[in-house]
Amino acid sequence: MKEPSKNGSFFIINKMKSLHIFLFSLIFNISYLNAQNNKGSFYLYWGWNRSAYTNSDIQFKGNDYNFTIQKAVAHDRPSEFDGFKTYFNPVRLTIPQVNYRIGYFITDKIDISIGVDHMKYVVDGDQYLLVNGQINTPNTIYNGIYDNRKTKLSADFLTFEHTDGLNYINVSVKKHSTISKLKKSKTKQIQLNFFKGLSVGLLFPKTNTSLLNNERYDEYHISGWGLAAEIGLTLQIYKHFFIQTEYKL
Repeated sequence: MKEPSKNGSFFIINKMKSLHIFLFSLIFNISYLNAQNNKGSFYLYWGWNRSAYTNSDIQFKGNDYNFTIQKAVAHDRPSEFDGFKTYFNPVRLTIPQVNYRIGYFITDKIDISIGVDHMKYVVDGDQYLLVNGQINTPNTIYNGIYDNRKTKLSADFLTFEHTDGLNYINVSVKKHSTISKLKKSKTKQIQLNFFKGLSVGLLFPKTNTSLLNNERYDEYHISGWGLAAEIGLTLQIYKHFFIQTEYKL
């Protein structure tokens, strides 16, 4: 990932190890699932998520610097719940941490889908981290050789976040099984299902970052790839609606 800076050099973030764990609470789904026979049915959903991240080693490399911050702590940034002002406002749907997906059942129990997990990733400011490498750039007090030097991530040193989306664009295959079924008639029933699946896709974040007093950078870009395992529960309500919660690793 190459990003322009104020002095005409570049920095590259080429080592970022994060384990993304996100808990999805998905509601207000619209589907066309046949309660008797799912094969050939399609569905779509939209909902929200929370996410958590392991610590990351992140390397910055440019004309005047090459250093790595170790075990950076980061968190998600959910929007404050304000009902219809943000979470249910059609023109502001992508402001919270959201998920949306469309899928198709190729058999009664297996579906394939494509969707976006729109998370947010924010490296905590003012934390003290070990830094290794060297910095020799104008207009900064941080020049020097770093050998496991404990350094504060103040705003003039580094701001790093994916707050317009750590976007995981992925294809998923899931297998469904019925846990319990409450029949009311042949066409109306409430059913609880369990599913498990795998997904693969690209990470397409919008990175908001500034480094060593260089100009702020904020561009969409492909930054890598992802794999995920997932499990969840689906409460199917009659034929065309369901509520779902999902956990991904």
